[in-house]
Amino acid sequence: HLRGPAAERRGHRAETLCCHLLRLKGYRVLERRLRTPMGEIDILARRGALLAVVEVKARSSHAIAAESVSPRQRHRLGRAARWVLASRPALASLSLRYDLMLVAPWRLPVHLPGAWTEDG
Repeated sequence: HLRGPAAERRGHRAETLCCHLLRLKGYRVLERRLRTPMGEIDILARRGALLAVVEVKARSSHAIAAESVSPRQRHRLGRAARWVLASRPALASLSLRYDLMLVAPWRLPVHLPGAWTEDG
């Protein structure tokens, strides 16, 4: 398991890869590494009337990446998303969805739209 600068570099590369994939799927990436008082959102992307809060997980396999999102982290992302909607009225009318993108070495990223909901 990587730590420190190596983990930071891997995370940045994974987010870049995911941004490219999202653009190919018709999303407009609004923000990357969006810092809010509630926590950081890896990618904030829009497609039509949908606002996707995208959590990127880079691990040794897609399965390990999928298991690495804790309930606490999902709750923090929900608070951060609500903060974004409250602070940006132009986005408030959009439907909010929580997506997960899994990145593993030598594999294409896996995009899981609607990976979880506000209530669990």
